[in-house]
This record gives sequence, structure tokens and C-alpha cells, in this order.
Amino acid sequence: MDLPHRIFIFPPVRDLHRDRNQRLREVISPGGPPSRFSVARQYSLAHHAFEGAEAAARAGDTELFHWYGTHPDAGVEGPSATAPGTSLPEPSCTQPSARGGPVAVVAPGVNRLVRSPASETPYYVLGPRTPQASPELLSLAAEAADCAGATGFGDLIAEHAVVLCLLRHKALGETLDSWSITRLPGTLFCDYTDEPAVLARDLVHEAGHSWLNDALTAVHAKISDEVSFYSPWKGTLRPAFGFLHACWSFPLMMLHTAAVLGSGECSGNLRRFLGTYIDEQRRLLAPTEADHAAALDLVPDPELRRRLRAVHQEALAL
Repeated sequence: MDLPHRIFIFPPVRDLHRDRNQRLREVISPGGPPSRFSVARQYSLAHHAFEGAEAAARAGDTELFHWYGTHPDAGVEGPSATAPGTSLPEPSCTQPSARGGPVAVVAPGVNRLVRSPASETPYYVLGPRTPQASPELLSLAAEAADCAGATGFGDLIAEHAVVLCLLRHKALGETLDSWSITRLPGTLFCDYTDEPAVLARDLVHEAGHSWLNDALTAVHAKISDEVSFYSPWKGTLRPAFGFLHACWSFPLMMLHTAAVLGSGECSGNLRRFLGTYIDEQRRLLAPTEADHAAALDLVPDPELRRRLRAVHQEALAL
């Protein structure tokens, strides 16, 4: 299936990443060391450095503030000398994935997530004391990224699943929580099972949210919060912005899941789990067709509208 790959090549998003990344680096680390990451990955990591530096400044922690200034990729750039005059350790987050997956996979524990009035959901910021994920979790994340790549979502994962914060291990069939936040684009927070295909499904979902946030920003879309549509996933009316996000990210998960089920490599409990999931999503998506067409009228950019419509229609046809 070629649709996902073609959908995520959207020049305005790349222009946004380049512009915002340049501005962030000018604030965090003017004249600082060059990055070895793509612009999209720099963009995500620079938001961690900016968030960490801002928190350090508010706390009056000059040592930590200086550390972020000398680590504009939030410590994921690999081994480097500790800044002169500081005693902060080098970060212990993972080395970048060579396979297009997250460049940092961390598992700090839910108790270490930041809860702030500035965000409805908790989050985690990379820093000099970031705990390293276990080898088992690194392998799970790499396999999940490979799985998403095999189903056509490699570009999405490479540029919008840059940092993965793994939360709680759960059994297959238990409720899995996942989220992303606009203040840390490209950072995903996910519960996980032992199945890479299930983690891949949730990476596609949350990376899809991150992509759409960037795409709407890149085309200067202002979605009216005065217009609402019924969301079958929430069972209530939702503002158009949230409805459009749901009608984008859930279909992406459906396309991934359908590709996994059609690969011939999915059997047993995993096949039953994913089969039940996609049947449920078909039921939830079906009644959104007319409202989705109306919601798309609120998106000013015709090319973005086309992409949102294509994914929605592809999922409806499953």
C-alpha cells in the first residue's frame, strides 16, 4: 500500500521544521555544535532542550541551563565532553536508531513525568539524568519501528516519532494509554505489550497527531472552535479540531492494522486482537463520513484537505 508513504511527504511541514528549528537553536545554543540529525529530528529534540532550559532558568539552575546550551539535541547527539565548569553527567538515553525509529527510547516511570498547569497531560523532558531504557525495550521499539516501516509508515515514524517514552507494560487486551503533546512535537508517550505490531500501531496513531499538528501550523490553518461534530470514539460532541484529528489518526491505525493482518505473519492471539480492533474501528468510523466532509471545509489548504480525505476514504473502504 503506497498511500501512507505518499501522504506524509508534505513540503510545508519540512519548511516549518527548518524554520522553527533554526529559531530554537538560535535561542538555546547560538553558535553551538552542529547536529548530525535530520532537520525533523533536530526539531523534536530542540523542543526538549528549550523546555529543559526554560525550566532550569525558572528554577535558577545555571548549571543545568548551561548544559542544555551545550547540548541543543538534548543530549541525544552521542558522547561529548561535559561542559567546562560543570559536573552534570552525560545523558544515558539511547543511541540513535539506525533503522529509522525513535532516536531516544526512555522509560523513566510514570512517577517521573512532569505535571504542569501548562499541559493537560503529563510529559517528560530529556536531560542529563535521563534513565536508559532496558535492552528489551530498545529491541521492542526497534521492532515496532520496523513493523511500521513495513506497513508504509516509515517516513511518518522517522520524522514524527523521534522520542519514545514507554510507560507501563500491559497484557495484550488490556487498555493501552498513549498520548502526545504540542509542546514536545515528535515525542510519544505509550503503554506497551510484548507485541511490536501493537506498539507500532500506537506509534502510527500518535505520530499522526504530531504530523497533523505540524501540517495545520505550516499552512496557517485556524480551525474554528465554535463548530463541533459528534465523535463516535468519545461518544460526545467535539470541536472540529479534535474531530479532524480523530478522523485522521484512527484511520492511520486502521491502515497499519489492515496491512499487518494482510501480511501473513500475524497469527494466534495477536491476529484475534488486531482483528477485533479493526472491526471496532470500522464500526466507529462509518458514521463520520458526512461530518468529516463538512469538517474538511474548515481546512483552508486544498492539498492538506486532499490528504486528510484520502486517508479517511481509504480506511472507510477497508
